Amino acid sequence: MAIRVAINGFGRIGRLVFRRIVETDSNLEVVAINDLTDNDNLAYLLKYDTAHGRFDADVELQGDNLVVNGKEIKVFEERDARDLPWGDLDIDIVLECTGFYTSDEASQAHIDAGAKRVLISAPAKGDVKTVVHGVNHDVLTADDKIVSAASCTTNSLAPVVKVLHDNFGIKTGTMMTVHAYTATQVLQDGPSRKAYRDGRAAAQNIIPSSTGAAKAIGLVIPELNGLLDGGSLRVPTVTGSHTIFYSLLEKKVSVDEINAAMKEAANESFAYNEDDIVSSDIIGFPAGSIFDATLTEIQEANDGSQIVKTVAWYDNEAGFVANMVRTLEHFASL
Repeated sequence: MAIRVAINGFGRIGRLVFRRIVETDSNLEVVAINDLTDNDNLAYLLKYDTAHGRFDADVELQGDNLVVNGKEIKVFEERDARDLPWGDLDIDIVLECTGFYTSDEASQAHIDAGAKRVLISAPAKGDVKTVVHGVNHDVLTADDKIVSAASCTTNSLAPVVKVLHDNFGIKTGTMMTVHAYTATQVLQDGPSRKAYRDGRAAAQNIIPSSTGAAKAIGLVIPELNGLLDGGSLRVPTVTGSHTIFYSLLEKKVSVDEINAAMKEAANESFAYNEDDIVSSDIIGFPAGSIFDATLTEIQEANDGSQIVKTVAWYDNEAGFVANMVRTLEHFASL
């Protein structure tokens, strides 16, 4: 039986989730979309994408609804999720992609509207389970109603951290994500309420920024809570990012041992690479994290202690979405 999915928010992530579900062989079926953008524009943006190319599907509008490959998807323009007809549509799970309903209390609006479950496509606030497929998706139970799929950067970092901690033990660590610019940034310099740097032209600058991705590892791997931190550099690429993680381990290790452990752990969510790739090579790659064995380094101090550097690439859009859909499939199966 098909899992009936609704997408709330049809921006970058919402559209790519839709593409992923249509293009893969699964029992997921998107039956409804809610977005305040006019429907003609939604259809256009679904068809054409600068970073990921043209959508290989027949897309048209029939009345107020979207029709993709002959299947009708109902489109709504409700500002308040409580007004959506999720109960009437028998929605099994809502993919919450607006960036606004990111707490248990806020996402409860979808449950109140009749949806059975909610998966938030962003870090969540409050007492919400944070899940990275391939790392801790087994913590989900049939009783869970609202869950977070974490951030794209946490999905990149978490598998690397898990392998290091499981095999060698992590004392502490810090990370830096070299991250493609996103829709929250600007093309021309302008004011910014959060941080002045955030208001600088995204396509012309390397912009230091903050990220909660490393701290969020404590939500995914609880024994590391409070032991990791990090930052972000936003760079002029449309998508395709990587995470550099520096760690102090409990055991003395070699580059070969690190790489062997990563290779052994590789799966559909966590890929292993030995080629000299660059960011454009991983655009569209359907793993949440791609470990780069060519960039593993170890620096040893005079007292024998080591700093270990590991690097993982990730398509911060399509790779994250692919892993989130895996989480969605698992969540819906419970």
